Amino acid sequence: MHKDSNKIGKDAEQLARQYLEQKKLHFIQANFSCKLGEIDLIMRDQETLCFIEVRYRRTSRFGSAAESIDYRKQQKLTRTAQVYLNKHSQNESPCRFDVISIQGILTSADICWIKNAF
Repeated sequence: MHKDSNKIGKDAEQLARQYLEQKKLHFIQANFSCKLGEIDLIMRDQETLCFIEVRYRRTSRFGSAAESIDYRKQQKLTRTAQVYLNKHSQNESPCRFDVISIQGILTSADICWIKNAF
């Protein structure tokens, strides 16, 4: 029996959060959404605010998880991050966009952290 894709997505985001916390990032918020889109994780890496897109693929048959973030998705994430910054008066913080690419079975997945992905 297969888990539904929403549950798998949430599990992947939780795995990404745990991985980043082990790397000393501090969790701020998960699943920030507005009418423009959603940001999976918002975390702080020292003084830098990180907007993190989590992508999971069980196999690379149709390309890697990171390759699935096209220009249109990048623009959507950028606009959504601007809404977050405006709403939380964080315009002075340095920011970056990271990608956590997870591939394989979640219990033993390969995790790739791409800092400043775009």
